[in-house]
Amino acid sequence: MHPMLNIAVRAARAAGTIIVRGFEKHNEVATESKGANDYVTQIDKEAEQAIIAKIQQSFPNHCFMGEESGETAGADTDFQWIIDPLDGTTNFIKGIPHFAVSIALLHKGRLDQAVVFDPIRSELFTASRGQGAQLNGYRIRASKPRDLNETILATGMPFKNKAKFGEYALSLNKIFHECGDIRRAGSAALDLAYVAAGRHDGYWERGIKTWDIAAGELIVREAGGLVTDFKGGNDPLYSGEIVAGSAKVVQGLVKHLK
Repeated sequence: MHPMLNIAVRAARAAGTIIVRGFEKHNEVATESKGANDYVTQIDKEAEQAIIAKIQQSFPNHCFMGEESGETAGADTDFQWIIDPLDGTTNFIKGIPHFAVSIALLHKGRLDQAVVFDPIRSELFTASRGQGAQLNGYRIRASKPRDLNETILATGMPFKNKAKFGEYALSLNKIFHECGDIRRAGSAALDLAYVAAGRHDGYWERGIKTWDIAAGELIVREAGGLVTDFKGGNDPLYSGEIVAGSAKVVQGLVKHLK
């Protein structure tokens, strides 16, 4: 395992311990609203602090972008860690056991290392650039369905900006009538990890943040999948929209999303 990936795994597991402990008493966890249908808990904050502290023990000069703490400058600007300490906070608050820790490392602007950790199922999805993707140490590959009508797809609804639902619904209607079925589970990081593992054949979402998808994007790519924006561009990290799957699936989705 790459040394920096090893540190990311340790950080993700440290955060996972905090999350699982909090989930056991999720009804007692302090929750704040950051905006419309956008929440943060004390567990999000504690988990992010634990991740940053663990990474800084080994790499004190690196930069950070965290969902809760924002950007933190470091002396070594070649490296930036992108962190979502609890992707699926609403699920966590409601007691739905589907959420993950997401940690990615950018090296000179390119995704280099990635971890998505589901602490409830103890599933650890990892990737290093050029080295493939793994689930709990075993190689994973994205599926390659022959046609959209064979696929199970994942998506996310525009719940933070419901004025966009009409546009989303038009695309959803077209896609639904071409695919096998659609899932909406509430964690972009796990949606992407599941695409990488072949559990989902594809995924799309708009209104997404960099920290939601950074780790998952690299894991999908290293599992042999394709990741684009809604126009088919190959750099969706900061675009606010993402499409992932095999080349054939992405092509089929993009034609309804442009």
